[in-house]
Amino acid sequence: MSASSNPILLYDGVCGLCNRLVQFVLRHDHNEIFRFASLQSPLAALILGRHGASANDLDTFYVVADPEQPSEHLFSRSEAAVFVLTKLGGAWAVAAVLCRPLPRSFRDVLYNLVARNRYKIFGKLDVCPIPDARHRAKFLDR
Repeated sequence: MSASSNPILLYDGVCGLCNRLVQFVLRHDHNEIFRFASLQSPLAALILGRHGASANDLDTFYVVADPEQPSEHLFSRSEAAVFVLTKLGGAWAVAAVLCRPLPRSFRDVLYNLVARNRYKIFGKLDVCPIPDARHRAKFLDR
């Protein structure tokens, strides 16, 4: 991994909802700041290990801000979602501002409800999809 300051979104590579989230971010990330890695990758295990988290915890997604920098920070669950919305800007940043005043514990309860049922609702893929050629360089676990 390069010493880029681009935030990295860590997601469950076989989760239908997570893959839709990645596609959503790719469509709306007009400044192309996000990079991606599946939780099943060695890169995710390395990053999460630095923060005492486990890549085996597939019921959340994470965002790593300032990767490989002294200021590196790991966001999870609803905090990761708010971070992503903020960075996407525009109306998405407004949505983040509206979510932020809600207590994190409340936001995470809602997040966990969706996470527990995501395979039932959105399906589970057999393998991580191969990114489209125009986005392939943004995926760090190829």
